[in-house]
Amino acid sequence: MTTIFFKRYQIALSVFLSLFFTSLVAQESLPKNFDAWVESSRQDWKIPGMAVGIVKDGQVIYAKGFGEKRLGSGEKVDANTIFSIASVSKNMTAAALAILVDEGKIDWDDKITKHIPWFQLKDPWVTQEITIRDALTHRVGLGRKLGNRLQFMTNSSRDSILYQMRYMELEKPFRSDFVYNNVMYSLAGQIIEYVDGRTWDNFLKERLFAPLEMNSTTTSITQIKTNANQAYPHQEIDGKVVPISRRNWDNAGPAGGVNASINDLNKWMLMQLGISGEYNGKTIISEKQMNEIHKPQMARPQADAMAAQGSYGFGWTITDYNGKRVLTHGGATDGFNTAMYLMPELELGIIVVGNNFNSLGNAVAYQVMDAYLGKSDVDWNNRYLQGYKKSFARAAEAREKIHQAQVLKTKPSLNLDAYIGRYQSVGYGRVEVKKQGKDLVLHFWDTDGLEAKLEHWHYDTFRAVWKNPAQREEFMQFHLGKDGKVEALDFEFSLRPLSLQVGAYPSNYTHTEQFVKQK
Repeated sequence: MTTIFFKRYQIALSVFLSLFFTSLVAQESLPKNFDAWVESSRQDWKIPGMAVGIVKDGQVIYAKGFGEKRLGSGEKVDANTIFSIASVSKNMTAAALAILVDEGKIDWDDKITKHIPWFQLKDPWVTQEITIRDALTHRVGLGRKLGNRLQFMTNSSRDSILYQMRYMELEKPFRSDFVYNNVMYSLAGQIIEYVDGRTWDNFLKERLFAPLEMNSTTTSITQIKTNANQAYPHQEIDGKVVPISRRNWDNAGPAGGVNASINDLNKWMLMQLGISGEYNGKTIISEKQMNEIHKPQMARPQADAMAAQGSYGFGWTITDYNGKRVLTHGGATDGFNTAMYLMPELELGIIVVGNNFNSLGNAVAYQVMDAYLGKSDVDWNNRYLQGYKKSFARAAEAREKIHQAQVLKTKPSLNLDAYIGRYQSVGYGRVEVKKQGKDLVLHFWDTDGLEAKLEHWHYDTFRAVWKNPAQREEFMQFHLGKDGKVEALDFEFSLRPLSLQVGAYPSNYTHTEQFVKQK
């Protein structure tokens, strides 16, 4: 009995020492003074709280939090603190669909209308041809301009948003170019519900998160308990980092709704690496379908002919770095930023989450990849930080030019009461102009809190200052008919600000939607 016990003890000790020394070797490959470098970099970017996870050769070798969950709270971030991961959710939606492909319930090249017969785009031919593969690879031509803001700013159901796509013009010809779009990932998520019967949320929970032991991961902020170990969103507004309110992205969940800790996300990365699709010896997704997810599906144009290839898989951006394949995806919502990087040939994965908009996650990933490649000649935080400062300065200068172009000492064409009323767009629904005290207020979609105070800019142009300061300010303009009465309003949605820290404008990517006044 003693001999058997001793042999079992020797085996257990041997396994423990093997894991310990393997982990120790992996830790030694991290950049020198890594913790101090991350903490110093966090302060450079004014990020209240962040966390970093690293996996290597099938093991978690790093999981650590930095800073605070909420600025000034003193509550420290740790490896179990939950952050919103935004568009990193996209490769989770693709993985869920891969399970259905493995089960023979769908094929990547199935037409969307095979599973959702009522779905339509404005072009009848595109409606009949669009496939699941098209939706996952951003090659439909339906960009951020069309539907993206509609999706993120209403309490409508996922199906209701998808129904509105029939009114949207394509930004680029079908399958002609890479045009990033969130609505098509909501469409991909709804395929799951129509084929399996479970919602996207329940399917991910039962078929992905449970077997991967991602026990604190949720698909909605409504599932996070008040007393949970969670980070809170922040944004730099007028030069100061402040807490901001969360917004519910449930109708965009498959495109960006997942919330997770780095302890859970480390498990997600482990499934991607090694024998891809396996976790703890258990097959979650076949290696064949993981290969389909990870391989280049759509080319992304590069400015430099000698640059590393750029392409997109299913929820993954694919490139090369120093001769090694890299799969990556970022994510950003109000007050949260995520960067995930995989280097499959080294079985290396890096995840960085933070509660303020920043580019530090990319810097951390390249610093770690360099360390494992034996390079140490670049301080990636300094490189990204200097780039950010230059872009901030350019955006501030462009914003100032907009302000200088304001025509002073003008007034609206009509008395403010004449602008009051309801306005309608076929694609974007209804908005209402009201009066509160002496000010006009624009209210979107009967949604609580989705209001903007209209500050007179010049003539019949107003600046819409959102009630939620995280949404900042955007421009709108009233139009008069030949009878001199208000006929319509144009609202300019800022879809990609040059620098969010400077403001929603200037933006190099906007969409102006016209709402016609109802009689």
